[in-house]
Amino acid sequence: MAITSFGIEKEQLAEILREARVGKAQLPDFQRGWVWDDAHVRGLLASISLAYPIGAVMMLRAGGDHVRFKQRPLEGAPPSGDEQAERLILDGQQRLTSLFQSLMLGEPVATRDERGKEISRWYYIDMRKALDSGESEREEAIISLPADRVVRTFRNQVISDYSTSEKEYEAMLFPLTQVFHSAEWRSGFFRHWKYDPKQIKLWDQFEQDVIKRFEQYHIPVIELSKDTPKEAVCAVFEKVNAGGVTLTVFELLTATFAADGYELRKDWAERQRTLQQHRVLRDFSSTDFLQAVTLLSTWDRRKRALAQGSQGERAPAVGCRRTDMLKLSLDGYTTWADQVVLGLLRAERFLAKQHLFDTRFLPYGSQIIPLSTILSAMDKDWDAQGNSDKLARWFWCGVFGELYGGTTETRFGRDLPEVLAWLKGGPEPRTIVDAVFSKERLLSLRTRGSAA
Repeated sequence: MAITSFGIEKEQLAEILREARVGKAQLPDFQRGWVWDDAHVRGLLASISLAYPIGAVMMLRAGGDHVRFKQRPLEGAPPSGDEQAERLILDGQQRLTSLFQSLMLGEPVATRDERGKEISRWYYIDMRKALDSGESEREEAIISLPADRVVRTFRNQVISDYSTSEKEYEAMLFPLTQVFHSAEWRSGFFRHWKYDPKQIKLWDQFEQDVIKRFEQYHIPVIELSKDTPKEAVCAVFEKVNAGGVTLTVFELLTATFAADGYELRKDWAERQRTLQQHRVLRDFSSTDFLQAVTLLSTWDRRKRALAQGSQGERAPAVGCRRTDMLKLSLDGYTTWADQVVLGLLRAERFLAKQHLFDTRFLPYGSQIIPLSTILSAMDKDWDAQGNSDKLARWFWCGVFGELYGGTTETRFGRDLPEVLAWLKGGPEPRTIVDAVFSKERLLSLRTRGSAA
C-alpha cells in the first residue's frame, strides 16, 4: 500500500459515537461479535476519565469500487435501515462498542463477569472517590450496577439502592450515560442538595476533572481510502487485530458477496451436506472449495484471453493463491461452484478405483483440489480407460514424488491446464516430470501420514 492511501487525524470521541448511533460508522460483516467483559469496560472508562490514551482506531472509507462489504451497526446501535455507512471500523470494535453502550446507548450494557456469566450493567463513577483517590486508584471509582440498579447479597438481601435519580444524587454516583449531556443531571443534583455551596464546589471540580475529559477526549483515527484493495484490507485487519485472529478468505468473501444479497455461508452449508455423505470428501473445507472454484475461474479467464490473441506470458495466470481467491467475483463463484461439486463427486469415483475410500487414507488431502477441477473440466468420457490410466499416473506420481506436502498453490495452477492438455495428446505435466521416487523411501515410512 502506498503511504498516500491512508490518513491519520484526531477525532472527538463523542462525535465518533454519534456517527455509530446514526449508522454513519458501522462494522464490516466479517468482524466478530463484541466480547469484552465488565472488568475491561470499567478499565476503559477509567482510562478515559484520566485522559489516558486508549490506542488508535482504524477505519475504511466506504463507497469504493474495489471493496464492498455487507455492513452491520455496532452492537446495541439501532438498525441502520437504508443508511449506508460512510466508514467501516476495522480496528477498535471492542473499545468503541464498549464506549457506545456504556456512554450513549441509554440501556444496561449486556456484558459478562469474570467467570463468563452474562450480566447487564449500568456504569457510574463515584464522584467523591474520583476526586479523592489518586490516578492509580481511579478504576475503583468506576462502578457497575445491575440492570435494576439495586445491589444485593447472594441471599437477595438489598445492600444499596440507586434506582432513582434522588438516590444517585444522595450517593453522589454520576451515571456515565449522562456524560455528554450532564446539564439536566447537574440541575437535579443542585436541587437535591439545596444549592449547598460545598456540593456546588464539589460538582465544579468533578466537572472539570472528569466530565470535561470525556467531552474533550480525542482518539487517533487511521482512515484507509476507499480505493484500498480488498487484499490490503484483509492484510491490515489481520495485523491490527488485537487477538491475532486470522481473517479467512471465506469470511471476507462472505461479507463481500452479502453486499449483493448472496449468502455464501448458506450456499456452502448446503454443498457441504452433500459432500459429508461421501467419506473421502468429508474433510474438504470451505477454503478448499474456494480454491477449486478460483482455479476454474482463472483457467476460464486465461482460455478466453488466449482465444482473443493474448500471448502466453501476457495472458492471465491460472492460480488459487489468497490474492487470486480475494479477486473471485460473485459471478465467477456462481458460474463454477456447481462444476466443482460435479468434479468432487467424480473424484470420489476415481479414488475408489485407486482403493481409497476414506479421507483418513488419502496420502495428500490437498491433491483433491486439482483433481476435482481437472475432472470437472473434462467431458463425459472422463472415466474412459485411457483418461483414467493417465489420471492415475499423474495422481500416484504426485503421491510417491511427495509433491503435495508443502506450499502447493503454484502446482495446483500448473496441474489444471497441463493435465488437461496432456489428456488431449500434449506433453507430460510437470507433476509427472518432477516426480522422483526411491524404493528405499518405503523403508523409512513409519506412520500413515509419513508421506504427507
